[in-house]
Amino acid sequence: IFREMSDTTANNKRIAKNTLLLYIRMFISMAVSLYTSRIILKTLGIEDYGIYNIVGGVVAMFSFINATMSTATSRFLTYELGRNDMQKLKETFNAAFWVHVIIALIVLVLCETIGLWFLNYKMVIPEGRELATHIVFQLSIISTVISITQVPYNATLISHEKMDIYAYVELANVFLKLGILFILVILPFDKLIVYGILTLFVSVSIMMFYRIYGIKHYEECRISMKWQSEIIKPMLTFSAWDFYGNMAVTARTQGVSMLLNVFFGPTLNAAAGVATTVQNSVMAFANNVTTAVKPQIVKSCAAHEYARMTSLINNSCKLNFLILSLLMVPLCAEIDYILGIWLHEVPPFAAIFCVLTLLFNLFANM
Repeated sequence: IFREMSDTTANNKRIAKNTLLLYIRMFISMAVSLYTSRIILKTLGIEDYGIYNIVGGVVAMFSFINATMSTATSRFLTYELGRNDMQKLKETFNAAFWVHVIIALIVLVLCETIGLWFLNYKMVIPEGRELATHIVFQLSIISTVISITQVPYNATLISHEKMDIYAYVELANVFLKLGILFILVILPFDKLIVYGILTLFVSVSIMMFYRIYGIKHYEECRISMKWQSEIIKPMLTFSAWDFYGNMAVTARTQGVSMLLNVFFGPTLNAAAGVATTVQNSVMAFANNVTTAVKPQIVKSCAAHEYARMTSLINNSCKLNFLILSLLMVPLCAEIDYILGIWLHEVPPFAAIFCVLTLLFNLFANM
């Protein structure tokens, strides 16, 4: 009994420590992110900022398959860690990696066919910005393909509950993106193209660090050419439950962005981009709790500690809802004032987009 109490106390302390680390990272990254959004909007202008958001949205639209497998990968890796089965853990990581390679190839084909067709024939692009839009589109595809194959490495880090490394690297990511702003202002070239290239460079650098760290510190991160259908099949079956949900989320986010562009042009995409930035910043408060507690939930399930698992789920849900409510109410009440302070030039309809997005988040989180 005393041993179980000691283990539970240690696990709770780990959750508290990881949550604190994630919150420190979040406060710093949020401050920098809000500042960079202001400068990027000012430097690129409303139209180019809108173009960048919709082009990234077209690529992200085809990534909902990856979002589905990401959940399965994280769950299966954490589950095997909870069972302390190292051989099965290695096989699971290897299987997950090759599944993500296949997903990356599928997304590449979809982007270069359907995505390119939509870009050429359906998107509203201001005259003279066609070349820049196509370059940014190709850069977004490269970044997405690399990030898809990166999923198992990130999932491994979180499964091992190495939130300190995760927090440090994400802070480095934020400050590198801050550095982009200074380069963007100095260079005399097309701002939209330069921003796309520099963003890709930062993304690839961060992803390479995660891979090198994973291979160096975790035995399961070494890839073999073996195809293990007995592991892949249950992962795909598990992910099927998530498929519909992720497809619906993609339609709600990227699908709506595409409709805004087709019917109203890139100016409304800029407003939607501002709303997305606000949404991500607010959701980060709740997501930190989820990120810290999720590995413990899965490990408790693997160890058949169902009472603890249920307690973690219920308490984290209540805490998430409370945090979001405390943030959302004042934001919605003073959104015009806040946007006016934050942004150099507020895109039309940005305020109402922010309010609707925040209201949606509150109910979706429940």
